[in-house]
Amino acid sequence: MNLRALVGQFLKFGMVGALAFVIDYGVLMLLSQVVGWDPVISSVFSFVISLVFNYVASMRFVFERREDLSRRREFTIFVVLSVIGLLINSACMWAGTAAFGDGALSVTVTKVAATAVVAIWNFVSRKRWLEA
Repeated sequence: MNLRALVGQFLKFGMVGALAFVIDYGVLMLLSQVVGWDPVISSVFSFVISLVFNYVASMRFVFERREDLSRRREFTIFVVLSVIGLLINSACMWAGTAAFGDGALSVTVTKVAATAVVAIWNFVSRKRWLEA
């Protein structure tokens, strides 16, 4: 894949990721700030909900499907990679809220940083194990 195609793919990945972030962040803030749940627990629920959207959109618009993988195996790999991403996300949320508190601004800044770290993991790992 040439550099131009890789940049185009990364931009599509970014657009799908931005929409997944809106879903993730919206659910996180609803659960942590409106419902009153712990931000780390809230981030697990929000992450899982956005995962479903992210799988469908990523495999449809970003990555080329591998013919040697069944949909079941593809989804299993996607989930395993995403669970690793969830662990990275949760560790970042824990560290950030422990350091800066659990107010709306602290949770927001922490979530943005966690999202950047997880986005790098997601692109590299999905490109490696899911794309043709």
